[in-house]
Amino acid sequence: MVKTERCKNLVTCKSKPLDPEKPKRAESQDADHRPSILLNVALGLQHVLVFFSLCALVVFTLIQEVNRERIVAHVLFYSGAATLLQSWFGSRLPLIQAPSLDFLVPAVALLTSQSGSHGSCKRGCIYPEEPLVITNTFRELSGMTVAAGLVQLAVGSTGLGGFVLRRCAPLALAPLLCMLGFSIYREAALLCSDHWGIALLAVILLVVLSQHLRSYQHLSVILICRRLSVLLSVIGTWTVCAALMRWGNIHLNSVTQIMLNKANSTSQHSPDFIFPNHSLPWLDFPLPAWGLPLLSGRSIAAGVAAGLSASISSPAVYVLAARLLRAPVPPAHACNRGLTVDGLVSVFSGLMGAPVGQCSSVSNACVISLSKAGSRSTVQIAGVLLSILGLSPRLAQILCSIPLAIHGAVLSVTYALAVATGITYFQHTDVDSGRNIFNIGFTTFMSLALARCVDVLLQSLLTLPVFLVGVLAFLLEHTVSGSLLERGLVRDEGSQKIQSLADQQQGFSHSPDPAYDPPTAVLKVLDLRGFRTVLFCAYRSSPVEEVLVTEPEMSSLLPDKKAAVGSD
Repeated sequence: MVKTERCKNLVTCKSKPLDPEKPKRAESQDADHRPSILLNVALGLQHVLVFFSLCALVVFTLIQEVNRERIVAHVLFYSGAATLLQSWFGSRLPLIQAPSLDFLVPAVALLTSQSGSHGSCKRGCIYPEEPLVITNTFRELSGMTVAAGLVQLAVGSTGLGGFVLRRCAPLALAPLLCMLGFSIYREAALLCSDHWGIALLAVILLVVLSQHLRSYQHLSVILICRRLSVLLSVIGTWTVCAALMRWGNIHLNSVTQIMLNKANSTSQHSPDFIFPNHSLPWLDFPLPAWGLPLLSGRSIAAGVAAGLSASISSPAVYVLAARLLRAPVPPAHACNRGLTVDGLVSVFSGLMGAPVGQCSSVSNACVISLSKAGSRSTVQIAGVLLSILGLSPRLAQILCSIPLAIHGAVLSVTYALAVATGITYFQHTDVDSGRNIFNIGFTTFMSLALARCVDVLLQSLLTLPVFLVGVLAFLLEHTVSGSLLERGLVRDEGSQKIQSLADQQQGFSHSPDPAYDPPTAVLKVLDLRGFRTVLFCAYRSSPVEEVLVTEPEMSSLLPDKKAAVGSD
């Protein structure tokens, strides 16, 4: 009789046996899978609603009343264009491009640092008697967006983004993904605090539809409800909220009122879906309305901070999406193309007057886990819908009427999945190692505890936990001695190449994954001899690099178990 035991320790077993009956990735989670047309459109609309939760938090905090719907429409248009370009030429992952906290925190630091206009900027710079302040504020925000885009473009086109990503072991990715999820907990809680009852209803519907219906997967209707759990939850809660605001005399606040603790009377604010603004046009092209971007010292400093943070968070979202798709970590060339697309769109949108740039949306990436659908065609449909909505401020106004508590619920559930995905990477490392215990604790704690600085650049960087944890985790991972097994890596016996243990346990080889390759026409252009130099050399696949590994440490923060047993 052959005795088989389940591997319980990575020290004694380098890889888990693969189940021959279990596929590598589910068909619905394959990026090349195409759902039916109606389901695909519904999934695309679901991505649009999730995208708008993040867009509302970022844009509404900076702009309250002056041309708010028009600016939101412009951001929708640029995000739709960036999504289409990203899925065709960029990382090729099913990701939605959106403004994020990487741009919000530096923008708030920029506005609050403006000399002589602190009060007006803290009130959103909305007073008509100060047109110069309004114009300069928007021009500086656009200048920050241009500067951030140039940083993203430089990191992607030079290959720096892919170079760093390929040297990020599981121990560097785990705290980065966890902090990526924790980075928005305060803002999500503030949005939910607008009305905890509405937020709780949305969360309950999300949990029930996405998790508690697993036992009824044999029913096609239930399966569709699971895949559209976010869409159905938002529409259902939105309907209840509209009825309460219509007949229940309930008034809700704006994002700016919550974030800046403004004490305006809620009776002065009427819900847009009850009293719509008929002065908004149905069709409006995203043309600049405030003049050329203002590249002042403050806007450049804030833009550099935003660009650096976005250049870290976007590759982290690539890893997050690949993990949820059960695909290998994106190769360097895919990461470089993705960052380049982010930079190009951010520069263009900044030149056109947009107040924020673009990077990959964490919440939309986590929808892959909730909907069990990660089709590239779905995000392309979502990109088309975003572009259409971006051409009509009147249609964008409909999305602006979604209660903030619903946005808070959506962000709370989706970002929680990013934290959970980061935690799963710890299973591929030796968590009992003193080296790993120190690295995890130090990077996580210091990213939250570092004090704020007066300078706009340092203040922006030190208030972005994603940037801090990414830098600290990467530096400690490559400076503190440790073995391959401690770091979640393994050397292939045949090719002698270094591979992530997470990828090996899921059956992925060293050969490049074709899912990340651009279209055939683009590959032929990149293979031309004239393009085999910088800047295009970073966009093609390359051999797996060797990873320099030092000797493992001889001491541990934990007592030796064998020594403890012997002493007894």
